[in-house]
Amino acid sequence: MDGVIAAVARRGPRAFGKEVCAEIRLVAGFGVEGDVHAGATVRHRSRMARTPDLPNLRQVHLIHAELHEALAGVGFTVGPGEMGENVTTRGVPLLDLPSGTRLRLGGEAVVELTGLRNPCPQLDGFQRGLRAAVLDRDAAGNLVRKAGVMAVVVTGGTLRAGDPVAVELPDAPHRPLEPV
Repeated sequence: MDGVIAAVARRGPRAFGKEVCAEIRLVAGFGVEGDVHAGATVRHRSRMARTPDLPNLRQVHLIHAELHEALAGVGFTVGPGEMGENVTTRGVPLLDLPSGTRLRLGGEAVVELTGLRNPCPQLDGFQRGLRAAVLDRDAAGNLVRKAGVMAVVVTGGTLRAGDPVAVELPDAPHRPLEPV
C-alpha cells in the first residue's frame, strides 16, 4: 500500500490552487510552512467566521495523482496543486483509508488523516463541471467525495517529489473518513 509523493505545493495569499514547489516544510501541529491554510486553529474562511477557535483539522490537503488521470479521462485538465492540495501522492488509495491513518512522508514527516475534503464551488470557477466530477454516488446512493483527504501534522519535516509514502493503519475497529 506504500507509494510516492508526486508533487508538493503551497500558497501564501488566498487564491484558488497552490504553486508546485521543489519542497515544502511541514510543521507539527501547524501545517505547511508559508501556506494560507497553516495554523493551529481553523483557517478555512467559512469556518473561521463561525468557529474560529476550533482545532485546524485541515492543515495538509492530499490528493492522489490517479484522480488527476481519471479527470483527464473525462475531459478535465488538472495538475498537481491546482485543486488546492499540498501533497499529490501516487500509489496510495487515500480515499479508502480509515480516519486516524498515519502517513510517513519522506524521511521524517508524519501526518494523520482527519477526514475528506468536501468539494467546494470554487472548483467550478477553475473548470466548469469539476465539482460534479469529483462527487459521485455509491451503490446505496450515498454521496462519495473524491477531492482528496485532509490531515494534521504529527511530526514535521521537509517533503519533495519522489519521497516515499508509507501507510500506518490505526488499530481496529476502523472508522471511515468523513468530511471535515
